[in-house]
Amino acid sequence: RMSRHAQKLRDHDVNPCVAETDATTKCMDENNYKKDMCTAYFLRYKNCRKFWHGIMMQRRRNGVKPEMPSADERKKILESMG
Repeated sequence: RMSRHAQKLRDHDVNPCVAETDATTKCMDENNYKKDMCTAYFLRYKNCRKFWHGIMMQRRRNGVKPEMPSADERKKILESMG
């Protein structure tokens, strides 16, 4: 059974970067944990975190709740950006 923290990290409404996390983990597994083989995946994850952290901070400043948009809302945000 997963801890509550682990469950939150798997929740697409809480963690906008689940797919990037999974892809990075899979790459590491497949490449015997040679980090340099997975640089692109780490970068994608980092960019994902940075992007959504910025959105979250903006929403916090504007008093928007919840601070992290839901998975559906995030999809619309990304679509509106092209």
